[in-house]
Amino acid sequence: MSKIALITGISGQDGTYLTELLLSKNYNIHGFVRKDFKNKNLQIKNKKITLHKIDFNNRKELEKKIKKIKPHEVYHLAAQSHDGHSFENEFYTFNLNLSYTHSLLSLIHKINKKTKFFFAGSSEIYVKNPKKKINEKTLFNPSSAYGISKLACYYLIKSYRENYNMHASTGILFNHESPIKNPKFVLRKISKSVARIKHGLQKNIKLGDIKAKRDWGHAKDFVYAMWLICQQKKADDFIIGTGKLHSVEDFVKLAFKYVNLNYKNFLEVDNKLKRKKDSKARLADISKIKRILKWKPKINFKLLAQDMVKNDLNLIKK
Repeated sequence: MSKIALITGISGQDGTYLTELLLSKNYNIHGFVRKDFKNKNLQIKNKKITLHKIDFNNRKELEKKIKKIKPHEVYHLAAQSHDGHSFENEFYTFNLNLSYTHSLLSLIHKINKKTKFFFAGSSEIYVKNPKKKINEKTLFNPSSAYGISKLACYYLIKSYRENYNMHASTGILFNHESPIKNPKFVLRKISKSVARIKHGLQKNIKLGDIKAKRDWGHAKDFVYAMWLICQQKKADDFIIGTGKLHSVEDFVKLAFKYVNLNYKNFLEVDNKLKRKKDSKARLADISKIKRILKWKPKINFKLLAQDMVKNDLNLIKK
């Protein structure tokens, strides 16, 4: 008998790769999408995927859908995810990230608390300027509406796990990218620009702080970790990252090298593009997930850059 998975945020980067993974494992998949969602935007088409257009503020509608679907696993990936924007729309950020999570958790507890629940957390819940690698015991100190909402969800999930014995886990995700990342995020902006420059469609690329460093991984690796977390007998929280830091400039160099161009001839640094309250580099300590789940990333930073540029080159050819 095939397992049934419910995915919120199914049309996004992580939802797409997770769907691909679960289909390969013979799951039947249901996805919650917004009422205004256009079906053509779903990047994977398969008869084993069923989409449900819902209003996440409508608890009765959510309850009806979950009762009908009867999921074995719920992957809650939907969120206001662009941290730079969460200052500008704090109410929406809190409402989507916290209220939606609370509704799902409480309904799963009510309907079938044996359902396994995964929440996509964020490294933005940690201190801005850590002096060492971040592990699951590092001090929390979020500095944005997005980070605060994610931390509230983390504690909410922990509460349901401990008080109601639910299989509810948080994957604390560090930065992860892919060829299908939204171009408003810097690495995809770079890969898309490099492809356009190579094809003579763009003259240069403007970036802000090219020295900014992040722990960047590939989304394919991260969704596999999500699935592994839901396969464990005991729910727990895990940091998901690579344990390696790279700068924006490092990615620029690799991207231009892939198309045999010198990045210095095309890069323009614009201080106006720097984020107002950008946090310093957070580096993941992934020793817990490596030890317990035997997980570690397979796709390194160089391969990530090549994968993204190659895809954007192919998109232009189409």
